[in-house]
Amino acid sequence: MYDYNGLNEECGVFGIWDHSEAAQLTYMGLHSLQHRGQEGAGIVCSNGDEFVNERGLGLLTDAINKVKMNRLQGYNYAIGHVRYATSGNKGIENIQPFLYHFYDMSVSVCHNGNLINAQSLRQDLERQGAIFHSSSDTEVIMHLIRRSKKETFEEALKESLKIIKGGFTFAILTKDALYGAVDPNAIRPLVVGQMSTGAYIIASETCAIDVLGAKFVRDIHAGEYVVINDDGIRVESYTDQTTTAISAMEYIYFARPDSTIAGKNVHAVRKASGKRLAKESPVDTADMVIGVPNSSLSAASGYAEEIKLPYEMGLVKNQYVARTFIQPTQELREQGVRTKLSPVKDIVQGKNIVLVDDSIVRGTTSKRIVRMLKEAGAMEVHVRIASPEFMFPSFYGIDVSTTAELISAHKTPEEISEHIGADSVAYLSVEGLIESIGLDVDAPYKGLCVESFTGDYPAGLYDYETDYKASLSPKQKAYLNEHKQYFDSEGNYNV
Repeated sequence: MYDYNGLNEECGVFGIWDHSEAAQLTYMGLHSLQHRGQEGAGIVCSNGDEFVNERGLGLLTDAINKVKMNRLQGYNYAIGHVRYATSGNKGIENIQPFLYHFYDMSVSVCHNGNLINAQSLRQDLERQGAIFHSSSDTEVIMHLIRRSKKETFEEALKESLKIIKGGFTFAILTKDALYGAVDPNAIRPLVVGQMSTGAYIIASETCAIDVLGAKFVRDIHAGEYVVINDDGIRVESYTDQTTTAISAMEYIYFARPDSTIAGKNVHAVRKASGKRLAKESPVDTADMVIGVPNSSLSAASGYAEEIKLPYEMGLVKNQYVARTFIQPTQELREQGVRTKLSPVKDIVQGKNIVLVDDSIVRGTTSKRIVRMLKEAGAMEVHVRIASPEFMFPSFYGIDVSTTAELISAHKTPEEISEHIGADSVAYLSVEGLIESIGLDVDAPYKGLCVESFTGDYPAGLYDYETDYKASLSPKQKAYLNEHKQYFDSEGNYNV
């Protein structure tokens, strides 16, 4: 299997309350969030009495076709989900939203992120007689809610949110209300919008609000949940044990450039990161700057602008090729990157190039792109990464959860440069990333989660802790030892 992208997105959630075209608007919202997951999609609709659901594998257009959409018409409330599997296998049984019918109510739930104590909670719940129908960690929250002794659904939800750990957002639909919830660190984003009709929307990114012509209302902050019903909107806190740590990877890679997270436009942040990278790691011999489509283009334009070099389209991305290549032979697998990306020979031939990318994870894609540019006639290829070294695994909703997968956990930038065939490799500093994003939050890392660059996990490790500590490489251990001075006695980073 050949996967072009070094990283894969988490998931995207969407919900709408009280609109006659709830299903169609949910479909449009999910379409704008398609970049967050391409393995499956689903929509659940309700009219307050009846619940209906449709789901399927693949892109949204394949997962929910016209026939399925027709079955969802005539309902006023809906939630939807696009999935990339970070927990659980890729079967249809794991496609969300999940829909549960109980003797006293029906509930639908979907979720973005990863619950880092899901395995231990699941084992405890199974000992108590719980039966799971999927391998997704999302199902844990529903079992916790139903086992709660609290009198109301909302109180049971609050209690359950205090038990689960990790980076997550939830969208939950009952006959009475639409709920949205965010983890105590706000690692994963969730926003609220409002249509001109008065209908409220919740979504993983503001781009899903904008595409519907709705207005932005507010972010849901760390440790908060929102209740939307016929009485309007209400935001509450389910815990006071909060520390804002928004995932830096949302800005670097995951979110669409037209989205805004915590008041910061993603394109503007990426461009600022590129400018800072140019200051930190210029290339004196370069003739031009090119970016790896698509998430690196903003950073590349910033780099070129700062260093006063031409910003060229040296690589063209085929937008109509599936993300994953499964080919029967090694030769065909090697051709995968050429199907996805093509060099513009007349632009790169004979030139010294600065190639700006958002990350190097495993190194395989970077190696193929560098080789492809040099085969097209590039004289020098200097790789510049608009984020710090991806040195530590992520457990909060990214599909890189082992040290073995990370080339930066084992090799120096010089060794990586030699491995991928580049003339040099350099990364944005952690401090440069923090300042480029520019959050002004009184919290470690100015309110960012930068765990993959620092080994500092704001939500803890829980079920992953033993394996993580056992797998630390010599380079990771040396980094943690060297940077101890940046942490206080409680392990918090001092910016």
